[in-house]
Amino acid sequence: MSQFIHIVVNFSEGRRKELIEEIIAPIKGVEGVKLIDFYPDPDFNRTIVEVIGHPVPMKASVFNMAKQIFKHIDMEKQTGTHPRIGALDTLSIYPLANFSLEETISLAEDIGQELHDMFKVPIYFSGENARNEERKNLAFLRKGQYEGLKEVIHTAERLPDIGTELHPTAGATIVNGAASGLVAVNVILNTKDINIARDIARVMRGPSGGFSTIRAVAFYLEDQDYVAVSMNMFDTDATPIYRAFKVIEFEAARYGLSIVGTQIVGTLPQEALINCAEYFLKLVDFNRDQIIENHLIDI
Repeated sequence: MSQFIHIVVNFSEGRRKELIEEIIAPIKGVEGVKLIDFYPDPDFNRTIVEVIGHPVPMKASVFNMAKQIFKHIDMEKQTGTHPRIGALDTLSIYPLANFSLEETISLAEDIGQELHDMFKVPIYFSGENARNEERKNLAFLRKGQYEGLKEVIHTAERLPDIGTELHPTAGATIVNGAASGLVAVNVILNTKDINIARDIARVMRGPSGGFSTIRAVAFYLEDQDYVAVSMNMFDTDATPIYRAFKVIEFEAARYGLSIVGTQIVGTLPQEALINCAEYFLKLVDFNRDQIIENHLIDI
């Protein structure tokens, strides 16, 4: 049966539209590869790219994209509000169909080694490929960002897993394999008070006493003219979206507020939405085979 994987790339450019198009061009129109979408953010000055496809052409396309990233992005000049340590900041690989987690981990190792061999960029492994518990956390690997990493890269705590020297313009790259990717969810509140959203975000995120699988911040949505609690959900099986939604709803009620709506940023597994449907609709004896599209992969 055909194998499919999901790759998410985060590179440190979100403002120059022509350059972004040039960077993603190598993954367009490639047989066996589908560009899901790309999400530039000028404030963060980063772009997230989501691609699915067969492992062999996917790997070749990603390397061609990396070549453009390393050619055009100079970390000595790059600025932005999103934490980063390199031009190709993160490359994450997830199994999608007929591809095991073990194969995913092995592929991540191969890609990390080849990125270093081809471009001389140091590699940090995270996720299931992390060499220790601390390195599973992107915040730990990005501590001090690119500028700070230059000062500590030779220490035992921050030495790369592959390579020893920071690339003079490309910085470093984080590569990881995992069973599934994060789900980005914005829960919009009917207020412009950012401080309320910050208080609720603090309730939600793991380090401040909330869900261990959630990181949350507050921000103002210009197009909605409301604030939102923005969550990166790292395990929607352990912590379903509906559970996070209900806690935010409960906390918002303390301030006399309600939820206006929910945005899903990027892609997510269908199971994450099925869990919500089971909860809110109180589904009984629901079978995933009842979703007709689930039969297509077997044809």
